[in-house]
Amino acid sequence: MKVMLTGANGQLGRALQELLQQEPEVTVFATASKTSALEAPFPVTVLDITDKEAVRSVVLEEAPDIIINCAAYTKVDQCETDEENAAKVNEDGPRYLARAAKLVDAKLVQVSTDYVFDGKSEKPYVETDETNPVSAYGRTKLAGEKAVMEEWDKVFIVRTAWLYGDGKNFVKTMLNLSKTHKELSVVMDQHGTPTTAIELAKMIWFIAQTSRYGIYHGTCEGSTTWYEFAKEIFNVFGKTVLVHPVTSKEYNAAANRPEYSVLCNCRLNKETDYRMKEWKEALQDYAEWFQKKGGK
Repeated sequence: MKVMLTGANGQLGRALQELLQQEPEVTVFATASKTSALEAPFPVTVLDITDKEAVRSVVLEEAPDIIINCAAYTKVDQCETDEENAAKVNEDGPRYLARAAKLVDAKLVQVSTDYVFDGKSEKPYVETDETNPVSAYGRTKLAGEKAVMEEWDKVFIVRTAWLYGDGKNFVKTMLNLSKTHKELSVVMDQHGTPTTAIELAKMIWFIAQTSRYGIYHGTCEGSTTWYEFAKEIFNVFGKTVLVHPVTSKEYNAAANRPEYSVLCNCRLNKETDYRMKEWKEALQDYAEWFQKKGGK
């Protein structure tokens, strides 16, 4: 089996590389928009997914069985002033990948986000709930969902949230700040589920080997706030930092964030026997992995 992995230098891409390295019958063709100085299990080929002809050519040449698209424009605040380019990466790129996947009869996994919802729910979102993004990032990612479903039938859409792994993320930001700060202020009125890249990678690989196409939610189980998440990070990593709760309004970010974006893995839990770990357990696993990597 050949797997084409786009966005291979990102947190999820790196987790998938690490996971698929353990699969003896899988060949990985990894691509990214640019090369990375970080070590990777597989050679990474430069591919701009917004280049329609390049995508078509590469997919026809490699003829993968599965394409997993981890490439995305994820700078949420920057999307507000650069929505045109965000749309190229988050909507046009997935569309070109779906068209190319159809040419070689490959399955396509498109990674999406909790930001497709407006955050006004009072209970976890299920896969069939109405979408209503409140930010440019959410709009472009939702457009990407629609694009791949318009182009091809063998598509999995996996919405996730609050992702962290091997790369820049909230956990590492908190740990770095703990080196120079004894007190921090963290948003307390946004609710979601911290999800490790390796937990998401495992879920994606499980789903990708089935023919149960359609939309899935894939987050660790449970929910919390950024404020409570920060406190748990310092607890797990043994850091003494006083965390103060602040509102989103006080934080004053450029883009609107959903106040409540907890996702229910309803379809995964109802249709399969696969379960993702509870978020605190996954954080413990991440801490062990992080320490083995030398705290980098």
